Amino acid sequence: MSSVVEVLVSGGRANPGPPVGPALGPLGVNIKAVVDEVNRVTGAYDGMQVPVKIVVDDAKNFTIEVGTPPTSALILSELGVTKGSSLAGSEVVGDLKLKELVKVSEMKKDKLLSYTTRNRVKEIIGTCRTLGITVEGMSPEDVVKAIDSGEFDEALGV
Repeated sequence: MSSVVEVLVSGGRANPGPPVGPALGPLGVNIKAVVDEVNRVTGAYDGMQVPVKIVVDDAKNFTIEVGTPPTSALILSELGVTKGSSLAGSEVVGDLKLKELVKVSEMKKDKLLSYTTRNRVKEIIGTCRTLGITVEGMSPEDVVKAIDSGEFDEALGV
C-alpha cells in the first residue's frame, strides 16, 4: 500500500525541514533524496509556491507529481512584481509581451480548458485583466480582439 504526502513547497528551494521532513519521517524514506528530487523537478518554478504530491510505496520507493502554481502567480512572476493592481481597470502594474503569455500557457497547458495556444493565451489574458496588467501595451480586451483578427498569428504559431 502506498502513502501519499501532499505539500506546498517553494520551487527549487525545498529543504528537509517542515513541511517535507516531518511528513516523510514516519514513512522511512530517504528524505534527502526526496528533497533533492523535489528541487530538481520544481526548479522551473523558482521561488513560487508549488503543490507537490509525494507517493511512497512499501519498498520505500517514491514518485513525485508536481502541480502548477496558480495562473496569477505565473503572470506576476513573469512581470517580476509581487501583487496585482488593487484598482484593476484604472491602475496598471505592468505590461506583458505575448511571448511571455505563450510561456505561461505552456506551463498551464494541462490545467486550462482550451486545446489551442490561441485560446489558452486568451484565457490567461482574462487573468491579466483582473490583475491590472496590459499586454503589448494594449488593454486585455483590445489584445483579445487583435488575436481574433489574426494580428498575432505569427507570435502564436498559427
